[in-house]
Amino acid sequence: MDILNSYFINVLVVAGIYVILSLGLNLTIGFAGQVSLGHAAFYAIGAYTAAILSSKFGYSIWMTLPIAAVVTWVIGALLGLPSLRVKEDFLAVVTMGLGLIIQSLVLNLKITGGPMGIGNIKPVSLFNHSLGMFGFFVFEVALIVILIFVMKRMVNSRFGRALIAIREDETVADTLGINTTKYKVLAFAIGAMYAGIAGTLFAHYFTYVSPDSFGFMESATILSMVVIGGLGSIKGSVIGAVILSMAPELLRGLKDYRILIYGLLMVMMMRYRPQGLFGDNSLFKLKRKKVSSNVSKEM
Repeated sequence: MDILNSYFINVLVVAGIYVILSLGLNLTIGFAGQVSLGHAAFYAIGAYTAAILSSKFGYSIWMTLPIAAVVTWVIGALLGLPSLRVKEDFLAVVTMGLGLIIQSLVLNLKITGGPMGIGNIKPVSLFNHSLGMFGFFVFEVALIVILIFVMKRMVNSRFGRALIAIREDETVADTLGINTTKYKVLAFAIGAMYAGIAGTLFAHYFTYVSPDSFGFMESATILSMVVIGGLGSIKGSVIGAVILSMAPELLRGLKDYRILIYGLLMVMMMRYRPQGLFGDNSLFKLKRKKVSSNVSKEM
């Protein structure tokens, strides 16, 4: 029974990490409309920042978490500034390239342990007492609640309205006096910060990080969670992450076909419900109307 409970808690903890990753990516894609295929890069930066600080300097998660959040926010802003000058398909290629560069760096730099990774990371403890798996899960849930609350406040604020205006029509937003570059970079940086927080949780929970955990397929998996849950939907980010993170466990006998299942789900969603499970259907109706209008003008 204890083994079953540990296994179930482990699955929930991993699902929670993906929830945070999906929330961050949905801010960038769903609300700001900026396609990113390199979200795992910031996930890796957060994880390795926490791993280095913990293994080499003895920092606990109470120190590594805010530091990793700031580091990924700054790096996200610095990388986002040149990246977001391109649009749509070109942006997707650029962010995918950034992800591959970061993975190559952690694979080859001495400070990251190269292909061997970093171990001896401190587990989460409170007053010098280890929280254990269940305690970590409670801590993670509390953190997710805070992050969802912050996300809701952001998207319902002037900042969120500006992002939605940019998503709908960047040219019109520009003419209305919205600093589109500023808001896009901020969205990219905040999304990166959420990934950095998830990376910190990953490092302190598993107490070991390696480059294999942060490849392109990880970015594709997170993107699948956002698309299936619903672009521009906080609830969708949570549900999509929970569904796709638990799917491999529920279909463990078909683990060799996990990517095939993800692809099939994406195709089915795009065919029958392109807005995702909880996405805003009006957004896709508006886009179809714009596309039809442009085609009519060209003809």
